[in-house]
Amino acid sequence: MRASGILLAVASLPSEYGIGTFSREAYDFVDMLHRAGQKYWQILPLGPTGYGDSPYQSFSTFAGNPYFIDLVALTEEGLLEEAECRACDFGNNKRYINYEKIYLSRFSLLKKAYERFLQKNTSDFKRFCKRNEFWLRDYSLYMAVKNHFDGVSWAEWDEDIKLRRPEAIEKYEKELSEEMDFYSFLQYKFDEQWRALKEYANEKGIKIIGDIPIYVAFDSADSWANPKLFQFDEDNMPVAVAGCPPDGFSATGQLWGNPLYDWDYHKKTGYEWWIQRISHCFYLYDIVRVDHFRGFDEYYSIPFGEETAVNGVWKQGPGLELFEIIKERIGNLPIIAEDLGFLTDSVIKLVKDTGYPGMKVLEFAFDSREISNYLPHTYERNCVVYTGTHDNDTLMGWYEKLNQEDKCLAEDYTGNCHIPEEKIYWSFIRLALGSVADTAIIPMQDYLGLGSEARMNTPSTLGDNWKWRMRKDEFTEELAEKMKRLVWIFGRN
Repeated sequence: MRASGILLAVASLPSEYGIGTFSREAYDFVDMLHRAGQKYWQILPLGPTGYGDSPYQSFSTFAGNPYFIDLVALTEEGLLEEAECRACDFGNNKRYINYEKIYLSRFSLLKKAYERFLQKNTSDFKRFCKRNEFWLRDYSLYMAVKNHFDGVSWAEWDEDIKLRRPEAIEKYEKELSEEMDFYSFLQYKFDEQWRALKEYANEKGIKIIGDIPIYVAFDSADSWANPKLFQFDEDNMPVAVAGCPPDGFSATGQLWGNPLYDWDYHKKTGYEWWIQRISHCFYLYDIVRVDHFRGFDEYYSIPFGEETAVNGVWKQGPGLELFEIIKERIGNLPIIAEDLGFLTDSVIKLVKDTGYPGMKVLEFAFDSREISNYLPHTYERNCVVYTGTHDNDTLMGWYEKLNQEDKCLAEDYTGNCHIPEEKIYWSFIRLALGSVADTAIIPMQDYLGLGSEARMNTPSTLGDNWKWRMRKDEFTEELAEKMKRLVWIFGRN
């Protein structure tokens, strides 16, 4: 079925108190999606973030980000007072998130909410903890111990707890039981608020596309609690880590540093951890986009301790077997394969054999040196077209930086040589919506016609990413009507 949607991170919503949350504004955004004839809301990963604030480097692949808990809802429940929230400094910039101020303010408020919550009936909370025990206990202990050691990576903890010796686990669970319960409470409230928002979206005919990284962060509950899943030595330190080889964009490649999976071990367990992970994703989302899908075919392995990605080698991943077992165990679920970048024949075959739609990005299409398979006339129906992703510049920022030859190609292809440059983004949006791709996803920044100041992430950089927010008055009725008109014209309603 032809349909379209919008890419907007939860953090980018115009909620109160410094960052987007599961607030009234999130429900308003769903209403606007409905009025604009959209069928999908794609978000970024929902996991708790750490250093660098990247949703792709999370403390847990199962947990949710406490930043997204709506403080207004906690106030309405009597767990917080509005004056307490107003007294905190979350930053005054409505356009950009100040993560340092959010971190320093939010957890003290959430701790107050937790203490008041304990005076109420906690039976639902206890049921939630029992239902999610397979990941929640390890995550809550990990966070509590992490705080105990002033936030350092688990690799720097005392050896007994770093290596999860039974007596150490027992000791810290006893000493830090209240802190563990606090982190479990945060997950309970995250789950309660997110499930309510997702249910509302679904009732409005909006499906949620969730995004999961292929890898987990080294400093995470996943790697600490399940070292056998990864290529670790006897001290639970990585033997090799993930990244990308040198290419035209980076002479030394990309050193991501994520631990690599021990695929032989996963195979012996029947890929049980992956079954749990994907099942949990489909509890949270309606459709799942799997980042760096190529890594399931072949993954780039860099010896641990290297300062660049130059000395890495390609190694064999699990291939089709993993996805056949997932289909066998939990069904043929709607998954999007992020298959961007250089693709070998074996990766192309893997995507085709799974039957999952791959991705097309219009910003990759206009290279005057060669005809690209990102140009819409080359698409098959079973794909998802984007003007750009969270890793790309906005359409306006990208177009402004195009060299003259590439710009001429874009103008010739779209046939819009005389459109004012400040409105050129509509040409590319129309190109995406008019393509044969079954699904078209447009970042909200592109519908708003914003420049590079609204870019969400610049890969391989730190300090200025994941901050952009939409203002309350930007998604107007006029814009929604124009989007709805285009959806109707191109048969995506």
